[in-house]
Amino acid sequence: MKYIEKLHYITHDIPHLSHIEQVQQACEAGAKWIQYRCLSKSDEELLQDINAIAEICDDWGTTLIVTDHVHLNGKADIQGFHIEDMDADFVKLRKLVGNDITLGGSANTVDNLIRLAKEGADYAGYGPFAITETKPNNYNLQGIEGYQQMVKELKAQAISIPVLAVGGIKTYDVEALMQTGIYGIAVSGAINFADDFIETYQDFYTVVKESAVN
Repeated sequence: MKYIEKLHYITHDIPHLSHIEQVQQACEAGAKWIQYRCLSKSDEELLQDINAIAEICDDWGTTLIVTDHVHLNGKADIQGFHIEDMDADFVKLRKLVGNDITLGGSANTVDNLIRLAKEGADYAGYGPFAITETKPNNYNLQGIEGYQQMVKELKAQAISIPVLAVGGIKTYDVEALMQTGIYGIAVSGAINFADDFIETYQDFYTVVKESAVN
């Protein structure tokens, strides 16, 4: 079973910080898991970003996951991919990238999670927890009760996959979320738009670690 960090930091296209600057600050704050999420650049631009980010992550011992763009596997020092397409075939993806690459997927129903687990995904992001401007969508908000119910249903079916809450999460939400029995948290906007990026990352990290029940 692959190592999955309990706090995932996700980069985003924002005006005041480049993806590289976001990663630099996150690593300085102690991040051990970076998800590079950029859906707006050409392959050449993506690889320029990823190569620079991979060097930073390597310096800090940080895992680098890339959102989608599986076709870039082997072209840069990427440890894994997070696939946002909820209909993606993870059996095919696993054959494509091999067993050493970490594969994560997005889900917003328990059925999604069960399929990801059965098809060999290493972890899943489940949400949205609350309204999020980072990744606008029309999915039902989960809230605390949604995560409680999801954990209960997975246990009842003996399904085991690390599940991370994602979408509009603030530091004051984390303790209650972790108490539901989920594996961890994924955060983007609450850190990117904070007055103090590094302090906010560290606040999230502390409360995730202190609140974990598994």
